[in-house]
Amino acid sequence: MIVIDLDVMMAMRKISSLELAEKIGITPANLSILKTGKAKAIRFSTLSAICKVLDCQPGDIIKYRDEE
Repeated sequence: MIVIDLDVMMAMRKISSLELAEKIGITPANLSILKTGKAKAIRFSTLSAICKVLDCQPGDIIKYRDEE
């Protein structure tokens, strides 16, 4: 299973969900869907914007976890 781990990186960068959502151009509700793992997909443009704002690589926030 692919997991989006935004909370840790956001805490490290000291940025709130509302601030991140504004900076990347999505609604706070859609950011919440990403953070809670309920999203079925993520656009590369959104991923790119997140990485730019948080100054990180995609692998810093996208993880693979075995479903066992």
